[in-house]
Amino acid sequence: MKDTAPQTANAGKFEDPQVTADGAPRAKVPLRAPQTLWFNTGTLCNIECRNCYILSSPTNDALVYITEAEVHDYLDQIGARGWPVREIGFTGGEPFMNPEMIAMARAALERGFEVLILTNAMRPMMRPRVQDGLRDLAAAHGDRLTLRISIDHWSEHHHDAERGRGAFDKTLEGMRWLRDAGVAMTVAGRTVWGETEAQARDGYRALFAREGFAIDADDPARTVLFPEMDESVEVPEITTACWDILGKSPGDVMCASSRMVVKRRGADRPAVLSCTLLPYDPEFEMGETLEEAERDVALNHPHCAKFCVLGGASCSG
Repeated sequence: MKDTAPQTANAGKFEDPQVTADGAPRAKVPLRAPQTLWFNTGTLCNIECRNCYILSSPTNDALVYITEAEVHDYLDQIGARGWPVREIGFTGGEPFMNPEMIAMARAALERGFEVLILTNAMRPMMRPRVQDGLRDLAAAHGDRLTLRISIDHWSEHHHDAERGRGAFDKTLEGMRWLRDAGVAMTVAGRTVWGETEAQARDGYRALFAREGFAIDADDPARTVLFPEMDESVEVPEITTACWDILGKSPGDVMCASSRMVVKRRGADRPAVLSCTLLPYDPEFEMGETLEEAERDVALNHPHCAKFCVLGGASCSG
């Protein structure tokens, strides 16, 4: 059954994976050169944000904790399939809620991968055991370990409106600790505040300078600004003809170079998804193995159009 989130603005669209509402061939994306394998560490989070696309919260365990042993299995599969993966990404939920987060990061780093962990840098990350683990990983692996910190806006007012009163200060406290511990950081923000990209980057630049954070506000891979994922907004379907019209290639889209592993509550084994943004839609679940996940992905969801093709966003660096 397809995701039933409200899509009244797109009524009649995104229903058939083969053709669009007007009968044109729907665009598909082959997995050409997988660069990033993501692991969702679980949907539990220490906070509940107003517009969390994955509905993470202190009570949502729809995706349960992935384990170190399961991560090792997929790292083995990368080698067996000959995937040219350079980066292992961990997202949630809040990854540091997972008790095996440090061990999972270590497993990937020791195999030579770069590791990216998406975090709010709040209390779960600030536990002494986690801090000790991050210090050890940074000392052993340097900048191959990066934490991407969620700062929805460079101002306390807007950030706290999304994440709750006091969240901005707690995140900055965590970032100061990371700065002093020598752990590499990047930032993820949002573009929903009625300001231009230049104004947003100016704001982040001032924040980073004030705090002494070695983060380039002008580098889109270091300060990532994500468009809003609102399924109620009308977007066009992407046909095979759109690539030439837009001057883009299927290789530009996130699912050409990445997959995500999740473990659903009650499942015996993890599953591989084509997209990090659609964790609950069964249409985008590809099977339990990387081999099964090598097939083409039909761009049959509003996020495919607005976020990836038209918005040009990517969850990786």
